[in-house]
Amino acid sequence: MFDMNTEGCAGAPTLQGKRVVLSYPIKKLAPNAKGKVRYRFVVDAGPDPVTGKRKQLTRTFATLREAKAEYASIVHRRYEAERAPFSQVTVDEWLDQWLAMKAEDLEESTAYSYTMILARVRGRLGHIRLQDLTEDHVEAWMRWALQEGRGRGGKPGTGLGATSVEMSLARLKEALDRAVTRGLVRVNVVREVAVPRKARKAERRARAAVPPWSVAEVRAFVRAIAGDRLQAPFLLALMGLRPAEICGMRWADVDLDEATVSITNTRTVMGNDIVVEKATKSPAGERKLPLPGPVAAALSAFRDAQADERAAAGQGYEGSGYVLVDARGRALNGRQLRERAYKVIDRSGLRRVRLYDARASCLTYLANHGVPDHLLARWAGHSDVRTTKRWYVKPDVDDLRPAADAWGGLASGSAPVGRRRARRGRGPCGESGCVPLSTLEGQPGRVRGGAE
Repeated sequence: MFDMNTEGCAGAPTLQGKRVVLSYPIKKLAPNAKGKVRYRFVVDAGPDPVTGKRKQLTRTFATLREAKAEYASIVHRRYEAERAPFSQVTVDEWLDQWLAMKAEDLEESTAYSYTMILARVRGRLGHIRLQDLTEDHVEAWMRWALQEGRGRGGKPGTGLGATSVEMSLARLKEALDRAVTRGLVRVNVVREVAVPRKARKAERRARAAVPPWSVAEVRAFVRAIAGDRLQAPFLLALMGLRPAEICGMRWADVDLDEATVSITNTRTVMGNDIVVEKATKSPAGERKLPLPGPVAAALSAFRDAQADERAAAGQGYEGSGYVLVDARGRALNGRQLRERAYKVIDRSGLRRVRLYDARASCLTYLANHGVPDHLLARWAGHSDVRTTKRWYVKPDVDDLRPAADAWGGLASGSAPVGRRRARRGRGPCGESGCVPLSTLEGQPGRVRGGAE
């Protein structure tokens, strides 16, 4: 196949240190019915990755140059494939190696999520030799996962959601990209595998979107937590802080004299019981926020209550230094905070939503009341306000009523009702009508939000 004496091409491979010059078994075809001359070749493309049988490819081109270029490309790909080292490593073994490499660059909680996501794949594909893995294997796994792949978090034996399957495919694809780079396999067989569009659309239809609380519901929750031991942490959630930020907050971060709180630390839960403490989600997440009056008052009362609990517990008090602790000073995690919130919600007859969605209620309210974009992003702990607005600022139909009033001016020529309302509603931030969070309970309107 390699001819050292015939015409070659630039970029050809080398053999035993010598440049390999390719010959081109390209035939010039007779003019077709339109009088055009074409060029055709047949080439051995190596073994089929599924059947193992040798493949021959036939290619036809309009010019000799195009035919030569494609022929050289096919031969080069085959040559590289033949160079790939023979290996007995399995998918399971390679995923272990890849996860170990990734762990150096990932947060501990992220590395844990990668491990759990790939666990869905290992049970059915892990035993296969990495070089024997085919696209058909991955397609079959995907169909199984969508139909009966659930093992936890629901009824076992039912299908996983399209999003969960996509996450597993994405991580497997990333792992195989690295295997290609290292020469363990010649192609990434996951590259073209994708969850069918019908499955993604069906999931979107089946998933009932639960909107965050309206302003009225926020106020009802504020009334429900009055006097609750965890009133202060719940109010911090209504300020838009992430649950992990509340769990990681220490009394050293709270300055009640200046009425500020510094967000510098987080505590998250991996699985159900592994607590990970780390810095903020991003550099922008590290920030100092002013405390609205009701929140500062609740934190002051909570600190006094903890002092009484410490005195009552004596030597049995842990004194962890965290704000969110139980009556014996032991730090609480996000799951425990969420469960306590659900008890209050259920007892009060409120619509159950995620505590995290209080963040969306807060940020949408602030955006609707004129807080400038750069301050809104700073409050949320985002480096880009587009993130804040995309995921958290979700006006509902009542928020859009001023736009409907404004449209009335287009049809009637009179001053829009909404503009007159805006003039009457100008607040301390100027023409936008911005109001401080401490006045939340006295303001009209509704808010909705999204998920991070």
